[in-house]
Amino acid sequence: MNPANTGELNPRTLTIRKFFRDKAAVAGLVFIVLLCSLAILAPFLVNGRPWLTNMNGVWESPAFRDYIAPDCQEALVERLFNYLFPAFLFGGLYCFFTKRWKNRWRNWGLAALLLLLALPFLFSRSVMNKSDYRMLAEEGAERGCVTIFAPVPYGPFETSSEIYGKPSARHWFGTDQVGRDVFARMVYGARVSLAVGFLATAISLFLGTVIGLFSGYKGGRIDMIVQRLVEIVICFPTFLLLLILMALMLDYGSRQSILLVIAVLGFTGWPGLCRLVRGEVLKQRQMAYIQSCESIGLPTWRILLFHLLPNAAGPIFVSCAFDVAGAILAENSLSFLGFGVQDPSASWGELLREAFADPLTYWNLMLWPGLAIFLTVTSFNFAADGIRKAIDAKGSGD
Repeated sequence: MNPANTGELNPRTLTIRKFFRDKAAVAGLVFIVLLCSLAILAPFLVNGRPWLTNMNGVWESPAFRDYIAPDCQEALVERLFNYLFPAFLFGGLYCFFTKRWKNRWRNWGLAALLLLLALPFLFSRSVMNKSDYRMLAEEGAERGCVTIFAPVPYGPFETSSEIYGKPSARHWFGTDQVGRDVFARMVYGARVSLAVGFLATAISLFLGTVIGLFSGYKGGRIDMIVQRLVEIVICFPTFLLLLILMALMLDYGSRQSILLVIAVLGFTGWPGLCRLVRGEVLKQRQMAYIQSCESIGLPTWRILLFHLLPNAAGPIFVSCAFDVAGAILAENSLSFLGFGVQDPSASWGELLREAFADPLTYWNLMLWPGLAIFLTVTSFNFAADGIRKAIDAKGSGD
């Protein structure tokens, strides 16, 4: 970069340029984007129900009904990911065609559009449908009926007689112990991993940031009490603490689900971020701009939200990227041990558990989920390290 032009660029632009010069960070970001896209588009790529058929004499879409109101154990997570596709599609089109509107009306219109798109996912009821559409499609083809399936015409919960099948043209990654397509379960397992990673990190981000800001700014007795609490939580081995909490909640009748895993990971993952935010606040609170804010009588919440938080945001972003990778690894570890997401829900850790009895014989159940976990965690770590380097060097002008 030409040093003469550095002064013309704001710090955000410098940070972005530095990040995209890091090849490992860009590779990690590309893989993350592809994985998120695969998770969002999963029903269009992997589905045992046809998207369009006239087997009953009229054109209908069984896959669309299941898309709006999925019939599965983790329906809330499925609805969330299914909602993201129309939200991104129509939200992007809305922003493109209204870019000349005033920001106030444009933002209100976007919020109304996103809420309107969410209504079918919130209020539609799931309907159990056990029809074998592939067999019906074969019978209908003799009568001239048209049936259009997804590229992989198998759902993640469909069983068959092909137990522990090897990879083939029909089942790209083989089948598991009850004949379910491993590729379909891998794709939907990406939804579970990303949901746990992002939502658990969001919970710990909120708790760690709020508590760290308040503790660092107030200081004194409040800071001492908060830090003793943080030290107590950090003293426990994190994974052992997760196992204990999961076992206790199950003993008290909690239904084992992805929401329970997200809650446990989120409410145990905030202490590290809290200490990081507190350290940044202690450094910033002694600077002249904070003293100026206090001297003119700005309320505490405004100082924390609009002055301290933006200046501590860089390390928070880096920590969150690392935390997403840690949450994904923890969820798959819990599922592998039987304390995480349970069958029939798809999870990479649960697939690894199926291969544990004989990894060499069931190599397809070990290779694909193990490779997915490795690439996902590595990609988030590469992206987080790229953010850290870009933030540290944003003022250097190199």
